[in-house]
Amino acid sequence: MAQTTNDIKNGSVLNLDGQLWTVMKFQHVKPGKGPAFVRTTIKNVLSGKIVDKTFNAGMKMEFETVDNRTLQYSYEDGDNFVFMDMTTYDQIMVPKTLVGDKAKFLLEGTDCLVSFHDGTPLNVDLPGSVVLTITHTEPGLQGNRSNAGTKPATVETGAEIQVPLFINEGDRVKINTEDGSYTGREN
Repeated sequence: MAQTTNDIKNGSVLNLDGQLWTVMKFQHVKPGKGPAFVRTTIKNVLSGKIVDKTFNAGMKMEFETVDNRTLQYSYEDGDNFVFMDMTTYDQIMVPKTLVGDKAKFLLEGTDCLVSFHDGTPLNVDLPGSVVLTITHTEPGLQGNRSNAGTKPATVETGAEIQVPLFINEGDRVKINTEDGSYTGREN
């Protein structure tokens, strides 16, 4: 079954020049003059590079099927992270490079969305935020300042983040996994 640009949806995976790209945004455009076209924002599945690309309407495209599965992080093993499929209890090795810098927020038991193509892991998405315990931070001192201050703190995974001055060791804090920012205190 031949697919065309008319079949593009958010989340579709396209094979362009042998590389896999995920459609983040798309818009069908029919100008007053000239042929219709599809304007897209696509993300390279392996490198994470984001590009804007325009296709002619009705152009044949090669779509790929990507299997997204929720797996639970178990442990680190050399250059891999080991995830467990909680339905089959299979252990799956995922290269550390697929997790990247977000690995500093990966705690045992965290559920992650792992994308596979032909059985090969392509991408690992952590939850939008995680709750971690502060293991070390200096006591906060209130001083003469016009705005709220922050201080460095180390969390249980070893990552260092900036937290407000009132946060103490042992507090559980919510952290945004995209940029590593403090988003609140967990009770």
